[in-house]
Amino acid sequence: MSALYGTYARSELSFERGEGMRLFDQHGREYLDFHSGVAVNALGHGDPHLVTALKAAADKVWHTANTFTIPEQERLGQRLVEATFADAVFFTNSGAEALECAIKTARHYFWAKGQENRFEIIAFTGSFHGRTLGTIAAGGNPDYLQGFGPAAPGFKHAKPGDLESVKALITPETCAILIEPVQGEGGVTAMSSEFMQGLRALCDEHDMLLILDEVQCGFGRTGRFFAYEWSGITPDIVAVAKAIGGGFPLGACLAKGEVAASMVPGTHGSTYGGNPLATAVGNAVLDRILAPGFLNRVNEMGQRLTWHLQQLAQKYPDHILELRGKGLLTGIKIATPVRDMVTRLRDDHQLLAMSAGDNVLRLLPPLIVTEADIEEAIAKISAAFEAIDAEAATPAAAS
Repeated sequence: MSALYGTYARSELSFERGEGMRLFDQHGREYLDFHSGVAVNALGHGDPHLVTALKAAADKVWHTANTFTIPEQERLGQRLVEATFADAVFFTNSGAEALECAIKTARHYFWAKGQENRFEIIAFTGSFHGRTLGTIAAGGNPDYLQGFGPAAPGFKHAKPGDLESVKALITPETCAILIEPVQGEGGVTAMSSEFMQGLRALCDEHDMLLILDEVQCGFGRTGRFFAYEWSGITPDIVAVAKAIGGGFPLGACLAKGEVAASMVPGTHGSTYGGNPLATAVGNAVLDRILAPGFLNRVNEMGQRLTWHLQQLAQKYPDHILELRGKGLLTGIKIATPVRDMVTRLRDDHQLLAMSAGDNVLRLLPPLIVTEADIEEAIAKISAAFEAIDAEAATPAAAS
């Protein structure tokens, strides 16, 4: 019996090594990775530049407290500022922590302006922002809230894509709107540019802040550095994690200067956030993501994946009900129970994918994916549908 908490329905499968798009299990079997550790392994497995950076950092200082200057952290923060809307960065270890920082920053901004009653945040149904008490309240999913007592106050939930439902929730206490430009866990729902622009306009009209959760959809996954860029808007705060460390625990909260200004010593902190090892790897990831042509190629592969999925949907209309997502964050709403499909793809076809809400099969390949990898994954999904059809036909044939 495992000594671990039983919070995961774990497969007995374990992996011993990885190379690029491939993982190899304890028996030496090869798997095509369209899971990426939930969008974490953006550069695949064993990227030489990341390995070199981590080994070099391991020979230096592993950790110091944030009461000291950490050069790699300073460098990574400056590079993120130069590449985005932001003027200031706070480093964390995870996406939930990045969201907690974003929520605290928004509330404290208004408190510092003498508007201490402005603490409510409008979020959205179908969202996922983490597993802390604060972020499960922000997500609002009853399944994640159950058993943990009253939800943390200060969150209301509108319908994604429905600007009128957002307007109806705005009160004098509202301080911010929080949204994933592309929902991941909730069903891979991509927000339209018009809706994102509408949210920005509402924030401007009512002196509210726009907070974006780009933990899963940011750092190149949609074909641009951040997904908000597709809408032509400028957020006030963005939370990022997952791909920022390429597999090393790292997250960040990015904010405009005037928004972050009230977060002075004593208002927030993190023991490990942005330590030398993490930010050395973070800088190596950024080297690759921001290299000339890298994001253009990701965008191209996102378009190719979409095209191949459209062909697949035409071939299997009884299995594929809807295609969702953007770039290399894609979802296939299917007729078969999605957890069964994930297991079938893993065990019978050696393709690693994952589920999302609303019975959606979620595909999250590393950003280094090639069209040959995409075609191989499509062939494996096709084979799974064919097997399902064959199994369904067997009893009828036998009778």
